[in-house]
This record gives sequence, structure tokens and C-alpha cells, in this order.
Amino acid sequence: MGDQYSQAQEAALKEFQSDIGHLNALANPNRQRLLMILGTMQEPHGLMVNDLAKAIGLSQPATSHHLKALRDIGMVASHQQGNIVYYYLTLNDTIARLERLTSTLKRQAHHEAKRVG
Repeated sequence: MGDQYSQAQEAALKEFQSDIGHLNALANPNRQRLLMILGTMQEPHGLMVNDLAKAIGLSQPATSHHLKALRDIGMVASHQQGNIVYYYLTLNDTIARLERLTSTLKRQAHHEAKRVG
């Protein structure tokens, strides 16, 4: 990173780097739609891949790919009943990560405002 950045900027850059997986996952419109569907579902056991694929208009393999990416970073989880896999929203530490990122950005903006003003 180097001397050209303030401490606040260094902290913001480190936070971005540590959260890159979550930010990349949230940048994909299909994953956003999956999160919205799972976040508003009424079924207590979760939703099947085929139902999610139909809801977002993707093939089952494409939907499974997006669900795997979300599962790998802890935004969704799954459980199996017989041959059927159900997915549900967890968000694990995603909200805390986003709150840390926004807090770091606010500190950086405040620091820059004080420096300029």
C-alpha cells in the first residue's frame, strides 16, 4: 500500500480486501435475486434448487453454481432430506462485514474532511 495513503485509507483498503468475496457475490444480479427470494420465503425448511431456478429464470446447473458461491461465503446454507437439497438464507457474518466496511469508509471520509477543511 505505501506512504501515499493515510491510516484511514489504509484501513478502508484492508477492509475492502478482506471482504472481496462478499462484495463479488453481491455484485452478481442473479445472486442478488436468489438472496431476495430466500430472504422472503415462507417455507420453514428452505427452497429446492429447481424452485429457485424457475423463480429467477436460470437453468438448474446455473442456479446451483450461484448457490454454491453464496454457500461458500456463508450467505446461504443447505440441508438435505432424502434426495432433495433445500437452501435457506443465513448471512452468517455478511451483515457484520458490511457494517465494518461502511464504518471504515465513514471514518476515512471524516478523516479526509478534517484534513481538507
